[in-house]
This record gives sequence, C-alpha cells and structure tokens, in this order.
Amino acid sequence: MSRNDEILNSIREIIDPEVGKSIVSLGFIKNLQHDERGRVSFMVELNSQTNPHKEDIRKQCEAAVGSLPWVSGVTVVMSSKPPARRNPLVAKSPALEKVQSIIAVSSCKGGVGKSTTAVNLAYTLSKLGARVGLFDADVYGPSLPILVSPEERALFMRGDLIQPLSYEGVSLMSFGFVSHTESGGSGPAIMRGPMVTQVINQLLTTTEWGTLDYLILDLPPGTGDIQLTLLQLVPITAAVIVTTPQQISFVDVVKGIQMFDKLKVPTIAVVENMSYFVCPNCDSKHYIFGQGARQSLINQYGIESSFEIPLRDEIARFSDSGRPVVLAEPDGPAAQIYLDITKAIVREVSKIRLGRVTPPTVEFNATDGVKITLSSGEVLTCHPALIRRACRCAHCVEEFSHRQLLDPAMIAEEVYPISILPMGNYAVAMTWSDGHASSIFPYEQLLKLARGIVDEPVSN
Repeated sequence: MSRNDEILNSIREIIDPEVGKSIVSLGFIKNLQHDERGRVSFMVELNSQTNPHKEDIRKQCEAAVGSLPWVSGVTVVMSSKPPARRNPLVAKSPALEKVQSIIAVSSCKGGVGKSTTAVNLAYTLSKLGARVGLFDADVYGPSLPILVSPEERALFMRGDLIQPLSYEGVSLMSFGFVSHTESGGSGPAIMRGPMVTQVINQLLTTTEWGTLDYLILDLPPGTGDIQLTLLQLVPITAAVIVTTPQQISFVDVVKGIQMFDKLKVPTIAVVENMSYFVCPNCDSKHYIFGQGARQSLINQYGIESSFEIPLRDEIARFSDSGRPVVLAEPDGPAAQIYLDITKAIVREVSKIRLGRVTPPTVEFNATDGVKITLSSGEVLTCHPALIRRACRCAHCVEEFSHRQLLDPAMIAEEVYPISILPMGNYAVAMTWSDGHASSIFPYEQLLKLARGIVDEPVSN
C-alpha cells in the first residue's frame, strides 16, 4: 500500500456532518503531499466556507494522520470550493453569475419580524466566513436603511452596474438607498405594480454583487405578483419563512409554502418570531400569542428545521439603532438563536447543492397499495386505508390541540388515492376516492406508517 493510500485510509471514516458522508468519498481531499521526513500536507476543500464543523474536521484529520507511525508532522489547510457558474437562468442576470446560493426570506403577512430575521441571518453567515449580499425587495416599505447604518448611503454606477453599499462586510441594496440618493431622504414609494416589478428587477439584476456565497432576498410580505416575479426572475436556491404563533399567521405560512412549492423552491426552515416571553422574575416561558402553530407545520409538512425566537427587547432595540443584535451582542442569547438557524440553513443548502436531497417516489397500484421507493432502492408498501385514516389535515385533526376529529371507523377499506403529487422535498399531497382532497403527508410520516410506527393523535 502506498503512503498516499495509507493517509487516505486513515481519514476515510471522517464524516462531514453537513452531508453525512466521508470527506474522502466526497472528493474533498486536495493537493496531498508527503516527503522523506514524514511531513504530510493536504487541503480539505469543503462544499461551503460557512461549514460550522470545519475546525473539528481539521483536528480529526491531524489526529488521524498523525497517528501513522512514519508521520512526523501534519499540515491541514481548510478551504471551500470556488463558486461555480450558476445554471443557465443567470444568463438573464449576468450580475448574479458569481452568486453561489440565493436564499429567499419570506412572510405572508407584515409585522412578523421578517426583515429583522433576514438581516441577522445575513450577518451571522458573514461571521461564519461567508461572502454575503442582502437585497431588500420591499419597495413600498424598505426596512434595510433603518436596520443597518452604512456610513456611505449614496449609490453610484460603475459602467452599467450599480455599486452596492457595504456595512460590516455585507453588500447591501435597497430601494430605500435609491430614494435617499435621488431625494436626499427616504420618502415612501407611490407606484403601481408593474412599475414596482420593473424597479425590483433593475435593482436586483444590475447591482454588481460580485462573488458571493449567499445572497439573501428579503421579500415583501404576501404571495402576489411581486413575489412570483422575483421567484421566476432568478434561480432561488431555497426559502425561509418567518411567522408568528397566531393561527392567522399559520394559515398564511401554508400559502407561502404552497407558493414556493409550485415554483419548485424548497422551504428549508420556518422561523416563529415573538414565540414566547421569558419572565425575568420566574424564568418561565409565557406563550403570549398562543402555541401550537410551529408544531402543526412540522406535523403537516415535515419541515424539520423550525425555530422559536422569543420576545427579547434587545433585538428590537439594536435593530432600531441600525446595528443588528448579532453584531451588537455577538455572544448574547439572541445571537445564539440566529446562529442555530443559520447553521441549519447552511446544512440544508449544502445538501441541495450536492444533490443529497432526493425525496422518495410515492405511487399507487391496486396490487401493492401505496408503494414508497427510497433513493437507496428500498421499497416499502402501505395499505391506502391506513394512510387515509392517518390524515392530519384541519378536517381530520384539530390544528392546535391535535385532537382527532376523523372517526377512523368511517373510512372504508376500499379507499384509495386518485392522485399523488409531490410537495417540494418534504411531502406529498393526496386526493382520495372518498372525495377527501386536502391530505398532505410528510415522507417521514409515510415511512412510519409503512413500517408499522403510528403516532396517535389526541382522541376525542
């Protein structure tokens, strides 16, 4: 066995937690060298500069290779893959061709803290080492000029491209900066929909973003023409939806998930803002606006990455002062919450970029029933009536108490799905022969049913 093979064998069991595979099998090891004195050096080229496990991976590599009897020293350089040219859609937007991933931060109603979340996620990504841009797509009520405080607020052109502003290493663009440049202030925009779409198009696709690991799009609230235009204009990698605990917000989140799903954009995280308040006297959590919406999203749509952000005065206080809380108090509890959310986003985006998100195939035939084929090739089957009785839609299970409304005995054994449609990477929607048309089943739930693991709802 050659010494190169010995080195590779020693680190073959080191796993990148972001994608769950060996760094050797992923092809991350580059420029492997050794000399006659036993000195070894190589590069670990991770998929993302923001991989939060890179220091752990480096230490594991040094320890594993250093344990070989002939090795006298180990040098491991951590790196990340250079941005590749994006898919052909960016031919329409050459200013975006060096942008690796575009993340849409969305809410379907205003006042839920979407822009505050987008800004803090952008700066947390930057703190992790990523090159980040932040685009405020709300023309009617731009928030970015309030939430950050760049010293220079006047925009200028270089050639045919607008130069973004910069604050603490993040590139910024907002219509609020445009109105400030043109009028010396930041008055409200008064314009019709087509004009708004044209303005957003120009700002997004003619800004000189340069090389970015992530471009965060702070979408305006809602699911209308402006949002649809943006989603069709550029190749969005994934979406993060921001909401609050109230039931009306939960209904709007469902609309947002469905909008992204129709345009083949996976929703990778849901952030429930103002989720609870921690009493300073008793340290107890008080769910002022109710509780249960976040769990309903997990149950109905299988979105595993969901987070609660409590009511904390410092988040609003620092936002109003123009300095995001993750910069003002980088070691504070609020910054830790945004770090957890950001790590989940990085992990999910890495899976998407490496093609690791391969949902099962779900189909029905009269012989096998519902057949679930996993990417590994494993095939599971399940009786249709068992799946129909496990429906968690609002007609079958109460959304917030999770109390069973459907009487399983009323479902006939002969029931079967007449259509099965994928919903993003997380679930399928089924319509049934008994007329029921609102069943959404996360893949995890279908797999549990096929394997005989049933989560019983609360009974009447």
